[in-house]
Amino acid sequence: MTRSSIKQLKVLVLGTPDDAERLAAWVGEPTVVERAATFDEALDALRSRPFDIVVSRASEFVPFHGVHFSRQAAAIIDSVSQGVCIVGKSGELDWANPKMLSFPDDVQERVCRCCVETLHWVETDAEEGSAGVRGRRFTFTAGSNERFDMTATPVIDLHNRVTQVAAVVWDTTSAGRLQNKIDAIDQAGRELLSLDAAQFSRLDAHQRLAVLEQKIQRCTQELLHFDNFEIRVLDKEYDKLDLVLWSGTPALSAAAELYAASEGNGICGYVAARGRSYICPDTTKDPRYLPGIESAKSCLTVPLWLHKQVVGVANFESTKPGAFTEDDRQFAEIFGRYIALSLHLLQLLATERQTTTGQLGTDVMTEITTPLNDILTDVEAIIEDYIGHDDLRHRLREVSNNAANIRQIIGDLTSLKPGITGIRSTRNIPKDPLLDGKRVLVVDDEEVLRDTVRDVLTGHGCRVSAADDGGRALEFISQQAFDLVISDIKMPNKNGYEVFAAAKEANPMTPVILTTGFGYDPNHSIIRARREGLAAVLFKPFKVDQMLHEIRTALTPASP
Repeated sequence: MTRSSIKQLKVLVLGTPDDAERLAAWVGEPTVVERAATFDEALDALRSRPFDIVVSRASEFVPFHGVHFSRQAAAIIDSVSQGVCIVGKSGELDWANPKMLSFPDDVQERVCRCCVETLHWVETDAEEGSAGVRGRRFTFTAGSNERFDMTATPVIDLHNRVTQVAAVVWDTTSAGRLQNKIDAIDQAGRELLSLDAAQFSRLDAHQRLAVLEQKIQRCTQELLHFDNFEIRVLDKEYDKLDLVLWSGTPALSAAAELYAASEGNGICGYVAARGRSYICPDTTKDPRYLPGIESAKSCLTVPLWLHKQVVGVANFESTKPGAFTEDDRQFAEIFGRYIALSLHLLQLLATERQTTTGQLGTDVMTEITTPLNDILTDVEAIIEDYIGHDDLRHRLREVSNNAANIRQIIGDLTSLKPGITGIRSTRNIPKDPLLDGKRVLVVDDEEVLRDTVRDVLTGHGCRVSAADDGGRALEFISQQAFDLVISDIKMPNKNGYEVFAAAKEANPMTPVILTTGFGYDPNHSIIRARREGLAAVLFKPFKVDQMLHEIRTALTPASP
């Protein structure tokens, strides 16, 4: 290197004043030479301003490089997300990184106590002749249920003595909450699907749905800590979202007709159409939001998946803005799968028309296998994000075991007889004066049920006409008079309420009995019809004796 080849260099010299002067004289102008007397001065200079060359004696270069490396290591320790500290025998912090110092005082005090306990354990092990020095692991809570894990490792000096303890502390509060939520989902799933066969055999479809509503309400409070929800099931034929369960939802919102469409049908319609969850942090600023609970500030809506198809939506609302997080969304989606499966199970039990219980059991078991596997897949995906948390993986194994128990419970439940029960031969039945000769219109789109009801009533002397949809029923009503109309609620063309309204318009004195296959009440047919003189409601499956009792009651003239 020649003097003329060096232009405008900034040189840092680690050494004596003589070293700096000789280098400056050799390099010459316009080079700037700055001297640092110690390693710390040199490092401070390098951090504060740029240099082109650093010059030091060969004997001093290695320790200089070592100090620089130590500074890099210290910078790394300062930037880690765990608290790192060294505690002396007195129980005081000898050193701590910024994360450790950011913890509350009670956490730091607890860490110091654990380190002192570790020193005592080391001394006890040494007295008992134990070989080697072992570290310890601690778990403790502090503040408002915040959870911390820490490892304490004895530090050995050059004389093989333990004088300090190094500790690493990390906040596991979020992981603990994750475990609690997995526990809640597990419990909620078991709760929703723990259908006691003996209990359900005494309930009709409407009562079963009410039991499920209570369970969902309780599980929602435990899982998401919110009381307000609505469950809507998708009617595939019309793409309509029928409201089947709700809690805390006002009548105005409950009466809203929503369809699975991205526009004009609120967040529920958007989620049903897209199949993706939706968090609304501020209802006042979201054009998709439709009024739900009073003073709602935020909501979370998730699709209900079954067999890789969206079968409905679950909508949760809160009076607090920004009340729902991504964690809430993730867990609500899994909970939604349980809701979909439990609703589907009730629907199978209510609408199954097989006469043998073995076929019902086979059908139900076939239907639940894939949804249960989907639930377990979702939970497994969450666990993969928390590798190393053995407790969470243990909980997942318990979820798997519970799935097997659910299959057994459902197997017991499906031993109940489905369809219309209590059917007896109609031969040689004495004519019932109240029923004999009565003109009855039976309306149902299910052929088996329609024919069964017709055969039973014909056997008791009734003259029965049958229609397979609401439109055909209105034609019958316009053409002739009936003493009684029995109509399903959910049918093609015209629904049960429209059949009820047509019958009452033709003759206000004609009694009408509505039936429903799953407790559904599209357009609130039952509520409106009851206000206008509905005689009775039959929830499928119903017993023949129950049906005959309601018919006789409807046809009995009212007392003066």
